[in-house]
Amino acid sequence: MAKKEEILRKVVKRELKLHQIENLTENIQEAVEIRRMFAEQISGASLKHLSQHSLDLEKAMKRNIENPIGTVQIPVGLAGPLQINGKYAQGDYYVPLATSEGALVASVNRGCSVTKAVGGATVRIIDDKMTRAPVIRADSVTGALEIKEWIERHFIELKEAAESTTSHGKLLKIDPVVLVGRYVYPRFTFTTGDSMGMNMVTIATEKALEILTRETGAHVVALSSNLCVDKKPSAMNLIEGRGKTVVAEIIIPQEIVEKKLKTTVKAITEVNLAKNMIGSAISGSMGFNAHYANMIGALFLATGQDEAHIVEGSLGITTAEEEDGDLYFSVTLPDLPLATVGGGTSLETARECLEIMGVYGGGKVKKFAEIVGATVLAGELSLMGALAAGHLARAHKDLGRG
Repeated sequence: MAKKEEILRKVVKRELKLHQIENLTENIQEAVEIRRMFAEQISGASLKHLSQHSLDLEKAMKRNIENPIGTVQIPVGLAGPLQINGKYAQGDYYVPLATSEGALVASVNRGCSVTKAVGGATVRIIDDKMTRAPVIRADSVTGALEIKEWIERHFIELKEAAESTTSHGKLLKIDPVVLVGRYVYPRFTFTTGDSMGMNMVTIATEKALEILTRETGAHVVALSSNLCVDKKPSAMNLIEGRGKTVVAEIIIPQEIVEKKLKTTVKAITEVNLAKNMIGSAISGSMGFNAHYANMIGALFLATGQDEAHIVEGSLGITTAEEEDGDLYFSVTLPDLPLATVGGGTSLETARECLEIMGVYGGGKVKKFAEIVGATVLAGELSLMGALAAGHLARAHKDLGRG
């Protein structure tokens, strides 16, 4: 095998591509080191911290990363105990949150304290699905309508073809089948088990389209049309849902609101109306909430979820109402693409974080979804309390956060 210096020289001179380094090295770790040396040489940066990790990059290269040079480290804090009264998650949980935003873990912790004081948050999954929506072009609007009607008549054949590619995925429906000019947009909707399922439904949809194109002569322009809607904020996903749709709720007696959150029921309901509802409306926001993205992002990064789905998972609506003097508070998350198997969940640190909550592996994704919903509720409640009490800036200042 060639020496490191010689391989590096070839890469610098563009005689060798980054992905070809493995062909000339004894092992993956040596290739990673050479790529890192290359990055240091062209940038002048010192990358000693990127090299400090315990992940098995050889294993990760098979499904998670290309051209690795190391790993990024994000501090992980623990929030809890978070008491949950779910169908799948019942009892107290400690939640790992990966974040560099000071005060976030402390804020979620305060919300956990409130849920504990009232006997826990109720959480339920109300829907579960994953979607893929291709775009098909016909010769005319008449032809497009014929394709739409063909899809509606032949659902069983399309379902059988799609499900032949997977032992876990089930095609529930193809809806809606939208027409725009001569373009047809069918939205294939599946259940995917414990996998987040995007790869699964993509392969399954492609198989179904083989029948469609053979029988109708339709031209598939693209396997994804953006009607899915994947990794983008979307009113469709807010309304229709995608991934797990989760609702978490809690009733907090007035005295606990005053003791734990240092504010009043009336103040929290007013902030929710003025900020989350009216403020979101006038800004054209698709998420009527205070900061779902904080908890979703920290949980996704800690547990190996697809980080691009944070934009979807952050959609949702917070409600706060006075009920007989007490506070009814809920979060609705319509679009949570989650996994406890496959993808980034197999990375060593992600697995450990999932294991902290007891949700790694098959049969655990619904339990995980309920924990995510309860965590978002805890964080949302804490921030709304801080805003209502006028404590937000003070919390960041006291914790030394700029």
